[in-house]
Amino acid sequence: MNYSEITPYIEELAKISSANNHITPDLYPKHNVFRGLRDINGNGVVTGLTEISRIKAKDHDADGNEITCDGQLYYRGINVRDIVAGFRKDDRFGFEEITYLLLFSELPTAQQLEDFKKCLAGYRTLPPSFVRDMILKAPGKDMMNILSRSVLALYSYDETPDDISVANVLRQSLQLISMFPLLAVYSYHSYQHYHLGKSLFIHQPKPELSTAETILSLLRENGEYTPLEAKILDLALVLHAEHGGGNNSTFTTHVVTSSGTDTYSSVAAALGSLKGPRHGGANIKVVRMFEDMKSSIDTKDEGAIRDYLVRLLDKDAFDRAGLIYGMGHAIYSKSDPRSDILKGCAKDLAIEKGFEEEFALYEKVATMAPEIISDRRKMYKGVSANVDFYSGLIYRMLGLPCELFTPIFAVARISGWSAHRVEEIQNAGKIIRPQYVSVIPERGYTDMADR
Repeated sequence: MNYSEITPYIEELAKISSANNHITPDLYPKHNVFRGLRDINGNGVVTGLTEISRIKAKDHDADGNEITCDGQLYYRGINVRDIVAGFRKDDRFGFEEITYLLLFSELPTAQQLEDFKKCLAGYRTLPPSFVRDMILKAPGKDMMNILSRSVLALYSYDETPDDISVANVLRQSLQLISMFPLLAVYSYHSYQHYHLGKSLFIHQPKPELSTAETILSLLRENGEYTPLEAKILDLALVLHAEHGGGNNSTFTTHVVTSSGTDTYSSVAAALGSLKGPRHGGANIKVVRMFEDMKSSIDTKDEGAIRDYLVRLLDKDAFDRAGLIYGMGHAIYSKSDPRSDILKGCAKDLAIEKGFEEEFALYEKVATMAPEIISDRRKMYKGVSANVDFYSGLIYRMLGLPCELFTPIFAVARISGWSAHRVEEIQNAGKIIRPQYVSVIPERGYTDMADR
């Protein structure tokens, strides 16, 4: 059997399914339902409480009127801009430090951080034969699916997988945080070898390396990287580690955790959410959009760039989705603090890697796009470059393959997911169970002979 074949019978069933779907956009306001858990103004519907992070995009003027402001992101109440400035001032890596902060709600002392890093290094290994049996023997074309499968397989190697006490969940979380770089990179090497015919090499992690250094050393055949490369990748991990409880994958973590299930199932569900191009795959779209732009127009001509951006919105360029990828955010309007921080680092890396011309093109689009979107879409809340706009460029300059863009997002976000899972367990109440309004009228059963 060809498992991917859509037969005429299946196509007919799909037509029946579509013909019998009568839910139209006008029904949502009619029944006072906030589609996508967002109200008519695009604000998220409040579904829970958290101490882990906060996003600020609005303030109030002297008269109490709500106004937009420069976006701010707080980890455990501390502004991310201050956190980044702190570890960059000391010229050290930050991901392990903010993982500690997210999990335990306080900044570690020098000794606590050293002990924590040793703990992560000790867990940075996979069970015997796991790489051979789970990754190399069943290679796949999508790294996120291999990552999910590997996480679920780790359940079988855990002697207490279903114990959801805080201590056991923390142990499992720290192990997964440590293992994720290995799972992601080894999956990519497996794909390269078995599907693309490239040479296979598997490096062992070095305990003295940071998470960012580990990724680069495992990924590259010679295991080499520059200090700037490692520091910028570390910064990207810090900025992707957490973003409030309302994003899709973190909300998934809360929902699945509330059922009382195990850590591996919870993380696999979050990975499935992050895989979606509307969530974790957006920076890949940014890179491919720019590749299409460079192959379609003269990118030194600002008029041609402007015309291309208009055609994107008019569904007449690239993937014809009507989007300028990397521009705009559901919450931020005036600015995305993560994008602001990454922009400066992207410029430094562009100089080291000889990407100045491409970086200049990104800057031009970042300047032009908000005005064009505002004009064509009549949007007045403000639009700015989001974190995906520069992260894709940074990954390209680091030589990271597109196949690893979303898995590296997961390597970072597992810290936030873990913190939210522990928080949900500590404040366990009722299972999260939203309500849907049924809009189909009641009808009678028809006997088989009368159909």
